[in-house]
Amino acid sequence: MTPAGYRALVTNLSAPEPPAGAAATMPAEAPGPAGRRRRFGWPVYAWGLWDWGSAAFNAVITTFVFTVYLTSDAFGPGADATLGWVLAGAGFLIAVFAPVSGQRADRSGRRTLWLTVNTLLVVAASAGMFFVAPSPDYLWLGMLLLAVGNIFFEFASVNYNAMLNQIATPATVGRVSGLGWGLGYIGGIVLLLIVYFGLIDPEVGMFGITGEDGMDIRVAMLICAAWTLVFSLPVILTIRDPKGRRDRGERTGLLASYRLLFRSIADLWRTDRNTVHFLLASAVFRDGLAGVFTFGGVIAAGTFGFSAGQVIIFGVAANLVAGVATILFGALDDRIGPKRVIVLALACMVAAGTGVFVFHDAGRTAFWVLGLILCIFVGPAQSASRTFLARLIPAGREGQVFGLYATTGRAVSFLAPAAFSVFLGLGAAATGLTGNDVQYWGILGIVLVLALGLVLLLPVRPHSHRTDTPLDSRPAGL
Repeated sequence: MTPAGYRALVTNLSAPEPPAGAAATMPAEAPGPAGRRRRFGWPVYAWGLWDWGSAAFNAVITTFVFTVYLTSDAFGPGADATLGWVLAGAGFLIAVFAPVSGQRADRSGRRTLWLTVNTLLVVAASAGMFFVAPSPDYLWLGMLLLAVGNIFFEFASVNYNAMLNQIATPATVGRVSGLGWGLGYIGGIVLLLIVYFGLIDPEVGMFGITGEDGMDIRVAMLICAAWTLVFSLPVILTIRDPKGRRDRGERTGLLASYRLLFRSIADLWRTDRNTVHFLLASAVFRDGLAGVFTFGGVIAAGTFGFSAGQVIIFGVAANLVAGVATILFGALDDRIGPKRVIVLALACMVAAGTGVFVFHDAGRTAFWVLGLILCIFVGPAQSASRTFLARLIPAGREGQVFGLYATTGRAVSFLAPAAFSVFLGLGAAATGLTGNDVQYWGILGIVLVLALGLVLLLPVRPHSHRTDTPLDSRPAGL
C-alpha cells in the first residue's frame, strides 16, 4: 500500500462531519418496521461476554483475591516484593511478544483460533491456582501461574480487541466497545460478590468449604476458571475467522516476524505519525487511568479512614458505576467521536482528582462523591481509547497494532506509581508530615499523568466515525 493510500485512511480534524442524524448500523443489525433498526445482534453480545468472563482473572484473581492471598504471611516474608518483580517480568515479556503475537494472528487470519488458545491457557493457569497451598513451598508455583496467566491474558486481549472491527462499523463501534468494557466491570464485581460472600467471608461457605488450608481461596480459583471458560464459549463458537483471510502468505519464524514488525513500524512512522502519536498519548493517559484504581483504595483507607470492609464496598460501587457509565457513554462515542469523549473524561477526572486533594479534610462523604466521579469517567476513557484506535487501523493490521497498543501501555506503566511516590515526597517536604497525614498529595501525581496524556492527545486527529462501512472492509494494510 502506498503512503498516500495509507494517509487517505485518516481524515483531518477539520473535515466536516456528516449530520448528526446520519444512519448508524453494524453488520449484526437489520432494518426493522418503519425504517427502525433492531438492537445489537447476538455476535455483539457473544463478543461482549468474553469481557464479562475474563474479568474473573483480571479483577478477582489479579486485583482482589489471589494476589492478596499470595502476599499473606502464610507465604513467608518478602512475598509482596517477589510479586512485584514477577509481574514486572511478565509485563516485559508481554511488551516484547504482544505485537508479534498479533501480527502472526493477522497473517494467518486465525484470530478466533488464537483467542481460543490463549483463553484456554488462562483458564488452565486459573485452575492450577487451586494447588497453591498456603505455605512458602508453594510461593513460586503461585507466582509462576500468575505470571503465565497475565501473559496469555494480554495475548488473548490483543486478538479480542482486534475482533472489534469484524462486528462493528465506525458508526457503532463506540457502543459495541462500551458494551464489552462495561460488562467486564460488572462481571468482575458480580463474581467478586459470589466468591466473597459465598466462600471467603463466612466461616463455612458454599459446599461446606472453610478457610482451613486456604481452601476457600483455592476453590474460588476453580470457580474463576469455570467462569472464564463458560463466558468465553459464546464468542469462540459464534465469531468465525474470515475464510478469505486464512493462511495468507508463507508462515514466518520468530526472527522474521520481528523483521516484519520493525519494517511495519518504520512504515507507520513515515506514512501515518498520527497513529503513532495516539499510541504514545493513550499509553500515558491509560497508565493514569490504571493509577486511579490502583491507588484509590490506598487513599480511601489512609487519608479518609475507610475500613477494609468499607474499601470493598466502595470498590464494588466504583466498578458498578464505571461499568454502567461505560455502556452509556458508548452511544456518545458514536455520536460525537471517541476523541471528544476521551478529552471530556480526562478533563473531568483532572478536576475531580484535584478536588480530592483540596477537600481531603472534608471527610468520607467528599471521597465518596469525588471518587465516584473519577470512576464514572475511567471506563468511558478506556473504551473510547480502544474505539479511537480501531477506527484508525486499516484492515488486516488489527492484531499487530493492538499488540503495539499493549506494548506502549506496558512501556510507560511506571509513570503513575512513580508520580504518586514523587508527590508523596514533595508533600512531606512541603508540610513536614509523614505517613497517612501526607498521603493525599499522591493524588496530584495521578492527576499530572492524566493531564499529560490529555495534552499529548489534543493534537491527534480522529478518524471520521459517521459511516456505515464495516471497519474490517477498509483497504488492507502495509
